[in-house]
Amino acid sequence: MNINHRNIFLHNVAQTSPTPLGLEIVSAEGIYMTDVTGKKYTDLISGISVSNLGHCHPKVVAAINEQAKTYMHLMVYGEYIQHPQTQYAKLLTSLLPSSLNCIYFTNSGTEATEGALKLAKRVTGRSEIICFKNSYHGSTHGALSVMGNEDYKQSFRPLLPDVKQIEFNHFSDLDQITNKTACVIIEPIQGEAGIHKANTKFLQELRKKCDETCTLLIFDEIQSGFGRTGLLFAFEHYNVTPDVLLIAKGMGGGLPIGAFVANEKLMSCLTNNPILGHVTTFGGNAVCVAAAKATLEVLVEEKVYLRADEIEKIIIEMMVHPKIKEVRVAGALCAVEFGDTALNMDIINSCIKEGIIVDWFLHCSTATRIAPPLIITNKELRAALEIILKVIETA
Repeated sequence: MNINHRNIFLHNVAQTSPTPLGLEIVSAEGIYMTDVTGKKYTDLISGISVSNLGHCHPKVVAAINEQAKTYMHLMVYGEYIQHPQTQYAKLLTSLLPSSLNCIYFTNSGTEATEGALKLAKRVTGRSEIICFKNSYHGSTHGALSVMGNEDYKQSFRPLLPDVKQIEFNHFSDLDQITNKTACVIIEPIQGEAGIHKANTKFLQELRKKCDETCTLLIFDEIQSGFGRTGLLFAFEHYNVTPDVLLIAKGMGGGLPIGAFVANEKLMSCLTNNPILGHVTTFGGNAVCVAAAKATLEVLVEEKVYLRADEIEKIIIEMMVHPKIKEVRVAGALCAVEFGDTALNMDIINSCIKEGIIVDWFLHCSTATRIAPPLIITNKELRAALEIILKVIETA
């Protein structure tokens, strides 16, 4: 039976842009994806920082298969004791600061954001939320409210009230945090802004200001987490611990899962006044959590996260060209800045034609995203970057 998958995709699968890439991928393994014609692509964006261990890592696939044979969905989240959840919670909390000892499982990063914002309001009894210009925390109404780009928000207003936006790394803006503020939500490394690191002193002063005003500090590590910056989480580089940690993307080895992590005392606020203060049907799905546990075990036991530093060195060494204005890099998160949207898009499209998957950033259309799976070898990375440099030369 002949099926026109492209036609169905364009008309029966909801679209998010007028011009989707439309690659028809039929298989993926390691750092490679293969389309319907047999053409192979090197994935240098990891599905936007999801496939940190590459595609279909054998240990993750084995964990998925084993759990799928045991049980999948049982009951809405939080009602039954499910061993995949308890095993993962024990492992992850053993790797985090002692204050981050309780996990609420969600289906995605944006759901983790939503839960964390509700938690902050419930704990503090306040409504004001402070976020940052050029931030990205998801696309649902609450998460969209704290997005730092008006272009994506204006068509969906009214959004959450009492949201203030301040400048990233601007010390004077910290004075806007007061005893009326429920929480401050920040990416330690801004992803969709085009890879901008928080200043260490700025994060430390932010932590101090939140402590002084009894404001919850939320770190969004949805994109920067699970080894992408050279440590398990980016906040470890700063010696600053948040009150709430948001995780997703690289968490599930390719399956949909996220979480917000906080102290048990804080999290208990969601159990009363009202009961079921936050609830999800599919959050913490057993198969997804089994995949997450296998992913975390590989990252930690095989020290895969250490690859990020080597990836950074190679990118800095090789990505040198007169057309490149700046290279902003944090481990295996990189933005190659061209300062020109048309040039950048031409380079991205040409790279894809050459079999190298790169992308742009939601809030930075002038830079190319490079965020390869952490399992990529130096030889594979160098070969891919050589192709990108040839494309840049002729763009």
